[in-house]
Amino acid sequence: MEFNQFGLTPIVIFNFAIGALFTLAYLYQAFYTIRVILQGTVRLPEAKTNHRYAFVIAAHNEEAVIGNLVRSIFSQRYPRELMNVFVVCDACTDDTHRVAEEAGAIVWDRNDLARRGKSWALDYAFNRILDDYGDAYEAFVVFDADNLVSPDYISVMNQAFDAGYLVCTGYRNSKNFDSSWVSAAYALWFMREAKFLNNARMMSGTSCAISGSGWLVSQRIVRGMHGWGFHSLTEDIQFSTFCCANNVQIGYAPAEFYDEQPVTFKASWTQRLRWTKGFYEVFFSYVRDLVKGISRGQFASYDMLVTVAPGNILTLLSVSINLTYLVIGSLSHGFIATQAELNMCVGSIVMTLASMYLSFFVLGLLTTISERAHIHAKKRWRVITNLFTFPIFELTYIPINVVALFKKVEWIPTKHDIAVDVRDVVGDNA
Repeated sequence: MEFNQFGLTPIVIFNFAIGALFTLAYLYQAFYTIRVILQGTVRLPEAKTNHRYAFVIAAHNEEAVIGNLVRSIFSQRYPRELMNVFVVCDACTDDTHRVAEEAGAIVWDRNDLARRGKSWALDYAFNRILDDYGDAYEAFVVFDADNLVSPDYISVMNQAFDAGYLVCTGYRNSKNFDSSWVSAAYALWFMREAKFLNNARMMSGTSCAISGSGWLVSQRIVRGMHGWGFHSLTEDIQFSTFCCANNVQIGYAPAEFYDEQPVTFKASWTQRLRWTKGFYEVFFSYVRDLVKGISRGQFASYDMLVTVAPGNILTLLSVSINLTYLVIGSLSHGFIATQAELNMCVGSIVMTLASMYLSFFVLGLLTTISERAHIHAKKRWRVITNLFTFPIFELTYIPINVVALFKKVEWIPTKHDIAVDVRDVVGDNA
């Protein structure tokens, strides 16, 4: 009996296989979401000890924002004598050094033009702190110059570190949610990442992933690695994958900080192109280690593999094959494909894009409802319109994934100029 008697033509089987693969691969994240809805935010035990921390900031021409970050760190509700701020001015040509120093930071200039960038500045800072201060600081806390820190950030992070986590990530919020539809989409994604991914991972006893900034690493880890050896385009996800491959569990603490998001689509495209290229680098570098971890029953390895795998390539493949089949089938005048099959191809393309839009809409809606207290927007209408533009923003990752496959991508510093303090973002509740 032929398969096509049941309508199981090759293109039907292909579309079913792609749909089933996507569903099975990401199904666990639906369970993450359900768990968070039922249990809320992870509760950390009270810390028995206040530990000593070195805040490390890599800065390239950040005179507009660096002072506010340093002041927000020192304004935290945590013993001042247990923390210090170190700023590495990485090939700066502006007044970053003076502004950071006047705000209270220890500032070092670094002018290695052959090895510019955050990862190299971190390597410099970690090694110099260990050389100059020995074991004075128990952990390093990494921030970007455009960040701001909530008053209880390190107190909450200290709970996770005191509980035994040698690497911890925090709650990444945004200081310019309502600057544009682009910045709003970024903000919503990072809030979802914190609440419905890392928070759920922590509850489930698996490993989290650090993202950009606002994360902590024990000095024992850095000393054991003899510095910072992660210099891909996405050193954060590279380090997360390294930890997963080496059984270092990354913890999550609901320690809130604020990040500046790109405002224009052009700036966003450039940044996300670099991220995507970096994900490719990490995927091909660590896929064997992650597969080995999966074979040993380590769910964290599977979670990380799904995180770094180029899933949007499958979406593009599905749409491309259906389009190709549609065009060739139409030109064959019924020889290769029947009209019913051609209609099915059109339906498959529409359903693929529509289902992705709907999925992101639901994720955005859930996050907006759950995290409404964390959304700081003076333009309240932006919160509503973001529900509809957020899925469009996420769908643009499809062409970005294609371009990143073929285009050479290099690190380009992002300009930051939104000079606000914590009170400007959250009001008098800071």
